[in-house]
Amino acid sequence: MRTFANLAVTALLLGLSGCMSTSPAWDARFGEAARVAAAQQVINPMASQSADMVSGVDGKAAQGAMTGYAKSFARAESGKQSGEQSGASINFGTAGQ
Repeated sequence: MRTFANLAVTALLLGLSGCMSTSPAWDARFGEAARVAAAQQVINPMASQSADMVSGVDGKAAQGAMTGYAKSFARAESGKQSGEQSGASINFGTAGQ
């Protein structure tokens, strides 16, 4: 008799859990954290309406900074900096060549 009661309660709980819907509550707020994080990174949301000049780095200095930035990646891809010798080399998939 006790086994039957346990089975009945288990079946009742499983049946009631099928009536519960959690997805709409989750879907209503889907992406909210990403939208809030993006909004918090905007300093002035009305900046496009402003006719004020932008202050900052002049064109030549910005071009020099970007060129140096790009060159830093070219050195990193080759694995060596100028004048640096490599001590070891590990090649995968080139056996016998």
